[in-house]
Amino acid sequence: MEVITTHLLTDFDGLAAMVAAKKLYPGASLVLPGKASCAVEDFLALHKDALLIEDAKNINLGRVRRLILVDTRNPRRIGFLNALVERADVEIHIYDHHPAHEDDVRGTLEVVEPIGATTTLLVERIREAGIELSPFEATVLALGIYEDTGSLLYPSTTCRDAAAAGFLLSCGANLSVVANFLERPLAAEQQELLKELILNAERHLVNGLKVLVTWARSEEFFDGLAILTHKLVEIEQLDVVFTIVEMVDRVYVTGRSGLPEVDVRAVLQHFGGGGHPAAAAAVVKRVTVEQVKERLLARLSESVRAPLTVAEIMSSPVKTVSPETTIAEAGQVMLRYGHSGLPVVREDQLVGILSRRDIEKAQRHNLTHAPVKAFMSHQVVTVEPYLPVSDAQTLMIEHNIGRLPVVEGGRLVGIVSRTDILRTLHPDFKPQFRLLYAPASPSAGKRNVAALLRAGVTAPALSILERLGARARESGRAAFLAGETVRDLLLGFRPRELKVVVEGDAAALAATVATEAKLRLKQTARQGGAVLLLADGCRCYVREARPGFFEYALGIQVNNRSLHQELYRQDFTIDALAVELAPERFGEVIDYFGGREDLKFGLVRVLHNRSFAEEPLRVLRAVWLSERFNFQIERQTLKLLREAVRDGLLERVAPPDFWRVVRSCLEDERASRFLGRCAELGIWPYIFPVASHWEVEPVLTYLPQALKTLESWGIVLKSRWLAYFITAVHWTNIPSAQALCERYRFGRHTTAKVVAAVSRWQELLGKLTARGQVDLVALAKAMLDLPREAYPLLYVLLSEEGYQERFREVLAAIWFNKPRLTGKDIKEMGAPPQEE
Repeated sequence: MEVITTHLLTDFDGLAAMVAAKKLYPGASLVLPGKASCAVEDFLALHKDALLIEDAKNINLGRVRRLILVDTRNPRRIGFLNALVERADVEIHIYDHHPAHEDDVRGTLEVVEPIGATTTLLVERIREAGIELSPFEATVLALGIYEDTGSLLYPSTTCRDAAAAGFLLSCGANLSVVANFLERPLAAEQQELLKELILNAERHLVNGLKVLVTWARSEEFFDGLAILTHKLVEIEQLDVVFTIVEMVDRVYVTGRSGLPEVDVRAVLQHFGGGGHPAAAAAVVKRVTVEQVKERLLARLSESVRAPLTVAEIMSSPVKTVSPETTIAEAGQVMLRYGHSGLPVVREDQLVGILSRRDIEKAQRHNLTHAPVKAFMSHQVVTVEPYLPVSDAQTLMIEHNIGRLPVVEGGRLVGIVSRTDILRTLHPDFKPQFRLLYAPASPSAGKRNVAALLRAGVTAPALSILERLGARARESGRAAFLAGETVRDLLLGFRPRELKVVVEGDAAALAATVATEAKLRLKQTARQGGAVLLLADGCRCYVREARPGFFEYALGIQVNNRSLHQELYRQDFTIDALAVELAPERFGEVIDYFGGREDLKFGLVRVLHNRSFAEEPLRVLRAVWLSERFNFQIERQTLKLLREAVRDGLLERVAPPDFWRVVRSCLEDERASRFLGRCAELGIWPYIFPVASHWEVEPVLTYLPQALKTLESWGIVLKSRWLAYFITAVHWTNIPSAQALCERYRFGRHTTAKVVAAVSRWQELLGKLTARGQVDLVALAKAMLDLPREAYPLLYVLLSEEGYQERFREVLAAIWFNKPRLTGKDIKEMGAPPQEE
């Protein structure tokens, strides 16, 4: 014989789990161990016969060979059926969702998982087995899930509970019946008891948490304390509530918690109770209400963790702006750091706060040149560092604000945003702005590359770097080799130019070194710097590192972060590297953002997820670096890059600026690979909107080899990029080609070359591939009308017909039979120079 049972004072989850278990064990008998809850009793009064629940008096325990326990495994909660637990001839199967306890029954089969309702565990197995449920059965099972999950609103609810409820609805579960039995009005005695509990309520501050403890007495027993406790939670709007009620000869304790810091199950285990971290109960004999209350408060003081405070989640140091900062500058700070608001500070005192909406308002009225003080909010709600996070959340909701400056002793020490609050509520929450780099490990910063530096740069350049480091040190400044120069050195390339960042007056330092070393010096207006022109042709750019905002740590301005901020401005982690030039630390690598790790694994990674929005041209640079060094674009960076292209961020770039970056990429021998990758990522239409990549891809693929072949013939092109441009647009029409040249603001002479190439290449191709003998002189004359940057295109197109040797003969006739009249002669004759 098989028996299915549950716990005493059976609730709907226990009853529903029994009904569900019956579907898995069709030969078993349903037996209640004792009295059920009032709501379940009401339900059974109407449905008992339909559920086929047997009278416990008719059960012969001696014949039972299997006991199926649902929604409990506590032997003290199954009444007279407890006698079966100790029998060796009884097999026990357990389905439960309560946390384990040392007194629990052990079974031969245990299905125990921490989900919202035990019924869910059984519904999942019914669904897997393909067992059909009638609408009535589905309704009973839905009652169990909806009751134990608070209609899917309790914190213990999981996605599996919701999925099980959805399955039951598909089977015809009637939610009207569910609502009728779960939302029944309080009985008269329950209403009286609730009034008494409200009148006796005491509010205690336990380790910074607000806890309500209340008590009452009743001369007769009735269940429903869980419902009354839940009502108190709704009425008092507190996260932790305990009710202590003396009924007959026992004291019943019920607890509810909406905070992770308070585990009511752990608290009530001290009284022999059980349940969940968020909902638990206990029954205590031979004690008074006062004794239980005293023991409960003592237990709370020992077990309740202090709540999470504002100080633990706030951002610090705080990025701020002054009242005189322009709206445009403030907007750039917000964009760079992904903030939706900035505190406004004057002389260490908080005077206002600026939101993104304020900036958008100024932009709509074309007032981005206006100072922040004209748009900031002067009425600022602030908090102290030790305020509980839950209180900060309440303030945000009450005032409908997105950030709270944290002030201590009148000084700004941090800021808490909606994002910070959301992270405490949703651990997996990803804010709009997030960092993508992994900070370098401590060991990564110990490497000294002085030897690599001495081998990688020329002797004059090394001497200048050493001078810059020494003179900066003597004047109390700091100088660093930084950016792409360091990247190329670490990759084994000899840098073509040096970039030095100075924390201090860069122009003065450069002037001092230029005088000592007798070098030419060229001042630059941008970022207070200068250029040292070395004798070997190398250029050393010296510029000042400046933070993009004011930073405050505990109210004290930080002054040594300028290098960090300078490197943070770089495009990618592999560019955000620096090398110490001070004599005592010469060659030490500074890596704040894990750039050396990305160099090691060949990854191109932006520093934060707003990087492409901040500077759309980084899209092109990312592709170029990946092709130049044969690196991969890091996964998240690639996703962001695709999103930037899809969202049209490249349209924000002025066409001449856009082409300037593309042109530099097309000067390299890997240009065709760069263009191919651009086509793959959807960037090609932004570069060549008048041409289709698939039409010209075969020619572009072989263009690098064509350029090398022409060079071997002695024909060197000064503008390799123009050869790629002509190849990309050679199938388009003349007006479209001219329009693209105008878009990129090409000079008149360059535009004429593009037009000549587009209009003449097919004619020349036809003449070069003519059958039989050809007139080389006539061919040479015709070829003179074609710009030399179109020669690589013709070479590739001629490869299919094998006419490349004829092409070589024609070029030799043009190239090596030069006229005696030179450009100098023409210039002396008064002809103006052509625009390039």
